[in-house]
Amino acid sequence: MTANRIFHSLEAIDLPPGPIHLAIGMFDGLHLGHQSVIESAIHSARRSNGLAGVLTFWPHPSRLFRPADPTPQIMNPEDKKAFLLALGLDFVVVHPFDAEFARLEAEGFLPFVRSRIKRLSAVYVGENWRFGRGRSGDVKRLVELATAQDLTVFSAPRINLNGEPISSTRVRNHLLKGEIADVNELLGYCYFSIGTVVPGRRVGRTLGFPTLNLEWRSELCPAHGVYAVRVCASEGGETRDGIANFGLQPTVDAGESVPRLEVHVLEDCPWNSGDRLKIDWQGFIRSERKFGSLEALRAQIILDIEKVRKRRNGL
Repeated sequence: MTANRIFHSLEAIDLPPGPIHLAIGMFDGLHLGHQSVIESAIHSARRSNGLAGVLTFWPHPSRLFRPADPTPQIMNPEDKKAFLLALGLDFVVVHPFDAEFARLEAEGFLPFVRSRIKRLSAVYVGENWRFGRGRSGDVKRLVELATAQDLTVFSAPRINLNGEPISSTRVRNHLLKGEIADVNELLGYCYFSIGTVVPGRRVGRTLGFPTLNLEWRSELCPAHGVYAVRVCASEGGETRDGIANFGLQPTVDAGESVPRLEVHVLEDCPWNSGDRLKIDWQGFIRSERKFGSLEALRAQIILDIEKVRKRRNGL
């Protein structure tokens, strides 16, 4: 087999020869702190002619322990796997976090992993990472257990932004408020949505601003509102500036209960229904609100687009 593979459990792993450098964690959102852990594994693997991988888990442990109130995830599993491989990893393991795995004591964690990854050489975690039943294991305990098995542990210190640690919780809080600029600073890349264009009601076209309606769902969504975005095909390529509305569209459909993502491309739009697109969220323009008429909505859209153009031009 070749590297650059995704495995859906530790039992399914099949890797080429060479020492394995493994970053471990939930890595929700893959913010700058997560990236520092993963980049350390990649760097060490390249120096030792080994393989760099990530061991992550699904679902989030909160779904097992708090099924009525699980922690909403910033990034869905498919986007996370693709993003991880794009960082330069050779493989990704998404191990099921189920009741059996949750019962694994801290002392049994490394033997469990090593029995399935025979050539494990080093593990990479954040300094606040916990493991084992009841989260009883910390980095100090991990080092003790790893030393007994001739394994190396690299623990990355937390990265601060404006004096406060970067964390998935901090990203979630900003996202829920629509504070996309803050989200993007914490992530180190633009928050993005990937979805397929589906037919809409053509209200935007009636107003003179045709939109692409994306079929996109996420456990954790930004605040309803209007945003400056960049648009491209999901596999990459040229991008276009756009303006997106995410919300319930109260002016045109007071009965809507599921938020929609609609994007108006400012330049000539090369995409149509059926195309799969990636939307990079650039900045917040305004909150969603209900207008008294379609003409009032149209007038506001004109002002919103002008704000996006000024933003693009640095004005």
